[in-house]
Amino acid sequence: MNSTRNFIAEALGIPIEILDKIFLSLIILILLSIIRLILLRVVWRQTQNVKTRYQWKRTLSFIVPFVGIIFISAVWMSAFKQAGAFLGLLSAGIAIALKEPLTNLAGWFFIVVRKPFGVGDRVQIGKHSGDVIDIRMFQFTILEIGNWVDADQSTGRIIHLPNAKVFQQSQANYSTGFNYIWNEIPVLLTFESNWAKAKKILEDIIQSSAEQISGAAEKEILKASRNFMIYYTHLTPIVYTKVEDSGVKLTIRYMCNPRRRRGSENELWEDILLAFDKHNDIDFAYPTTRFYTLGDTESTTQKPVK
Repeated sequence: MNSTRNFIAEALGIPIEILDKIFLSLIILILLSIIRLILLRVVWRQTQNVKTRYQWKRTLSFIVPFVGIIFISAVWMSAFKQAGAFLGLLSAGIAIALKEPLTNLAGWFFIVVRKPFGVGDRVQIGKHSGDVIDIRMFQFTILEIGNWVDADQSTGRIIHLPNAKVFQQSQANYSTGFNYIWNEIPVLLTFESNWAKAKKILEDIIQSSAEQISGAAEKEILKASRNFMIYYTHLTPIVYTKVEDSGVKLTIRYMCNPRRRRGSENELWEDILLAFDKHNDIDFAYPTTRFYTLGDTESTTQKPVK
């Protein structure tokens, strides 16, 4: 055995002490990998829950490398002491060369400790929005929403973002803290319409569908106020009135779950269309162009709505 060690050390041109440390480091890595696989296999047999499996896999992916670094550092500690000056210069060079990866690693540590967002949260980082589906040591992954798809629905694209983004760009979290957002639907009526009646119809429609949301939102605010300065005086939906160039605009403002935004708009618009269809004195406004002839005869033609 000793002769084999001596032969390998001479062939590689390294001291036998260093060779022993290399072998010990490899054994540590192999044992930790085997332990990780065994634990994952046990978890896979115990549960079919996808979220539980993912959490175990991600947790072990963080813990195993950390434990490995500790044990391997202990093995090489004496060698580090002997080459302290050289390692100091080497570490400085590595820090400069690996600036971006180290920043991403610091970003991962910030995400894990500070928790600005987690897996399953809907977030916006810079111009990218989506649901967080994975967080790794150098990047996190989101399932994109919005972009060319309307009303915050999924595009199907997966976007990988470096963890350093948390230091460089602002983050908006739709899910953590307060699980509701304010949404607005503008309804434009002609000046000749009975806007007061239309406003009452809109208030009745939104009130009937928003009672449960308002109650749940109050509980969410009370819970979120323990960590954030979130304070609303009115959580109930409201309809605002404003005069535009082409008619009277009634804007519905209400709370909804971020993932239910398009669905809630669809349901409200269907109710609005059915309700307005029963009243002849309520008409939607749309862009028109007016032409005047020499005989002061006015003619109006429709302009296609873009």
